[in-house]
Amino acid sequence: MTVLLLDVMDTLVVDPFRGLPALLGVSWEALLAEKDPDAWPAFERGELDEAGYARRFFRDRRPVDGAAVRAYMAASYRWVDGAEALLARLAARGVEMHALSNYPCWYELVEAAVGLSRYVPWTFVSCRTGVRKPDPEAYLGAARALGRAPGACLFVDDRPRNVAAAEAVGMPALRFTSTADLAAALEARGVLSGR
Repeated sequence: MTVLLLDVMDTLVVDPFRGLPALLGVSWEALLAEKDPDAWPAFERGELDEAGYARRFFRDRRPVDGAAVRAYMAASYRWVDGAEALLARLAARGVEMHALSNYPCWYELVEAAVGLSRYVPWTFVSCRTGVRKPDPEAYLGAARALGRAPGACLFVDDRPRNVAAAEAVGMPALRFTSTADLAAALEARGVLSGR
């Protein structure tokens, strides 16, 4: 049976990052222009803790209230529409699922908010593996750890470059656009229908 490797943010759980500009008192455009481009990837790889991320958030190192950002994020996580019901259907069919997610230690806040691990364990979260998608090792390392060939896994992500990277190493992949479309694609592949 196919093993599902699932991205989390904006595939299963709504990413609240877009609400940060209001909290930080800047526009979306200013946030993108002024944030340190290396800080978030380092945070996701587990190279920075929360305090280090807050110190490096902006290029100019202006202070950021890390506790306020954490509280905002913790209060904002919620399921993508229909995602929990789809995961429950997959779990009831006995489909093996694992998270393959770029995310920092805040995955624990996601877990507290929605209880993702009732359906999908946080097996391959980048802050623990030290590898971020679209690095080929993110996919190959996950397959190796599961004792599967890449072709025996099915990867789902909302970002086209992550989907393309999985396909480049021989791992079938689906781009997430909606829960209904994902359910239909899983039906067509026999993951939900049992064909």
